[in-house]
Amino acid sequence: MGIPSGPELLLIVFVLVLLFGAKKIPELASGLGKGIREFKKATREAVEDEEPAKIQEGEKKEAN
Repeated sequence: MGIPSGPELLLIVFVLVLLFGAKKIPELASGLGKGIREFKKATREAVEDEEPAKIQEGEKKEAN
């Protein structure tokens, strides 16, 4: 069960076009891209928020 090859990808694309229509697919891809960007932004912000807390914890441990 690896990455789909050429004929398998064509079949998947064909089924997607049948299900959603050619006009709807770019909208779905755009929405997916926006979702991925928002997820990356949120994880980046979470990491940035954690870093100062880790530094402060390290300073407290050194002071004790």
